[in-house]
Amino acid sequence: MFGLGTPELLLIAFIVVLLFGAKKIPELMKGVGKGVKSFKEGLHEVDSEVKKTSEEIKSEENQSAE
Repeated sequence: MFGLGTPELLLIAFIVVLLFGAKKIPELMKGVGKGVKSFKEGLHEVDSEVKKTSEEIKSEENQSAE
């Protein structure tokens, strides 16, 4: 994973625990999870808008060709 081995990941985890404390980590992960969920929902909305717009353009092209 990104060229990081087990020792590096353990060191990063240890530093995170030192910085934030063991009680804050679940709250941080909850916030990260909400952020990821919101990001995915935003991507879904963008995809829907792109599809809707492309369908509208196609229907306009078909009407003008007739």
